[in-house]
Amino acid sequence: MAHWGYNDPDWKIVKHGMEKLMADRSNPPTLGAVMRGIRSRNGWTLKEMSAKSGIPVSTLSKVEHDRLTLSYDKLQQLSQRLNIRMSDLFAEGEEESAPRVTGRRSIGTKEKAVRVTTDNYDYHYLCTDLRQKRMLPIITRIRARSASEFGELVRHQGEEFIFVIEGRIEVHSEFYDPVTLEQGQGIYIDSTMGHAYVVGEGCEEALVLGVCSSADDGLMDSLMSLHG
Repeated sequence: MAHWGYNDPDWKIVKHGMEKLMADRSNPPTLGAVMRGIRSRNGWTLKEMSAKSGIPVSTLSKVEHDRLTLSYDKLQQLSQRLNIRMSDLFAEGEEESAPRVTGRRSIGTKEKAVRVTTDNYDYHYLCTDLRQKRMLPIITRIRARSASEFGELVRHQGEEFIFVIEGRIEVHSEFYDPVTLEQGQGIYIDSTMGHAYVVGEGCEEALVLGVCSSADDGLMDSLMSLHG
């Protein structure tokens, strides 16, 4: 069996490759990098991409240079007009032909999260650099103060766990009476059951950490379709 020394040329090549891999994983692509990649692959100028997407050249330029992000409405517009999945705007990379065991990891921070704002919630999708996840961690600021204000209950594939970080929430669901959760409490539910989270009595807003999971592919696309 061969043994490598630290000064061996082959070891230096392997070491360089490992360092590059770790560096790539610790620096996930930004929305700007993703946009540049899409435009480059299609051979479009900024003006051509603007014409196809309906987003001004100045806005696209700022996004590509990471000086501006896009609202959910603009992301949806971009997805529809360029005929790509919404989740493809969150992270670029080679799709693997078959799942395999890896030692991948991702550190999630609000600063690197993808933010989506709706009438009821402010979502911060964490760890979006990892593709083909079975779990989606989301920090959500809840603003709706009643079930009537929230509107129709939502449903999507999989299961989810919600943990209250700040404030108080009421959980409304299709088959159960409403339940109040205080800071430090959580609930695990079947996501295919209609459900809604609203701010509890005495609070202006509430902050929760949610983890959604599903054995099926396309969980993120399923969740993103709810925001429209």
